[in-house]
Amino acid sequence: MTRARTYRSGRPGLMQTVAVTASAFGLALATTLTVASAAPASVAAFNPSSVTLSLSRVSTGLSAPVGIANARDGSGRLFVVEQAGRIRIVKGSTVLATPFLDIHSGVSCCGERGLLGLAFHPSYRTNGKFYVNYTDVNGNTVIAEYHRSTTSANRASTRGRVLMRVTQPYANHNGGGLAFGPDGFLYIGLGDGGSGGDPGNRAQRVDTHLGKMLRIDVNHSTSTLPYAIPSSNPYVGRYGYDQIWSIGLRNPWRFSFDRANGDLWIGDVGQDRFEEIDRARRSSGGGRGVNFGWRVMEARACYLPATGCNTSGKAMPLTYYSHSLGCAVIGGYVYRGPAYPLLRGAYLFGDYCSGRIWAVDAGGGAQFPHQMLDTSLTISSFGEGETGELYLTDLGSGALYRIRA
Repeated sequence: MTRARTYRSGRPGLMQTVAVTASAFGLALATTLTVASAAPASVAAFNPSSVTLSLSRVSTGLSAPVGIANARDGSGRLFVVEQAGRIRIVKGSTVLATPFLDIHSGVSCCGERGLLGLAFHPSYRTNGKFYVNYTDVNGNTVIAEYHRSTTSANRASTRGRVLMRVTQPYANHNGGGLAFGPDGFLYIGLGDGGSGGDPGNRAQRVDTHLGKMLRIDVNHSTSTLPYAIPSSNPYVGRYGYDQIWSIGLRNPWRFSFDRANGDLWIGDVGQDRFEEIDRARRSSGGGRGVNFGWRVMEARACYLPATGCNTSGKAMPLTYYSHSLGCAVIGGYVYRGPAYPLLRGAYLFGDYCSGRIWAVDAGGGAQFPHQMLDTSLTISSFGEGETGELYLTDLGSGALYRIRA
């Protein structure tokens, strides 16, 4: 059975129509992939047949929401990132009228630019610090630190401190994610700098921050930097930028850490054929020095060269899917909440273009994804509440949804 579906490309506003073949996942993927190694086997300690997902709308009225975070301060509030440069608070089902932060005058938007990431300091309850990732008026990436207002818990000071600025050669593939790891350091996801096919081979080079996962220490500074470099970063004391944690990423739009074990999960948006989910177990280094393969590889297939590529030293994705099923992966979270015991241990993620939501067993080996829900939403981000319940945003309607099971 084939049905027509209108897809939005990885760049908001750009549309294309393709045919989706509603065949089994394994068949659809295996028949379109020329693999550089054997196709992954299905491992299913998490049993998707015992779980049915649904979505309940929490609130509407958001403008181009692209991120969700919580402050871990006991308030239960959700903070939603709006692409144009504002952070809104959702309390219960109400979007507060006054933005928590408004920096739209210093943000370039939209397409793949804008205010793209938010992370609260692990000690936010006491120090009031949080961090944002945005593209400035020149289109370059900025990582900045802000503080909660001294007069209102629902407002932030508009005076920020720039920690890092990264020049972007093109308007796309900015990455945008921020998250504090279990080690207390701030992780920063940066795309390869854009255009198509990574023309500068930036993702494989270690003399640029682009196409990387970076790791910095925001609790300290040096004589030359407003932050410190963790001594265990893999390129400290050798050739390569000291901030680099992992290489070989194309456009890590969303990444997260499993709150139960600290594993790093990355949704890396693909080029022409495949979308991938990468997992780096904390017990195996948490991604330290890992090469996720781009532009040599796209998922498990050779990209450049198209055949016979050198897979040595490249980490294969845990799971992937072809562009017959979507066009831009939205990385998610491992469910660890109390509400739905049968969902625990499932890593949930989706696709911006098709609106599909999939799950894989977070503790398993390489596997194909299980489709859990087929929606008409333009999924732009997943997010985690304080207790571990999961949410997602719909870019098109400006709605926030809770995932139920």
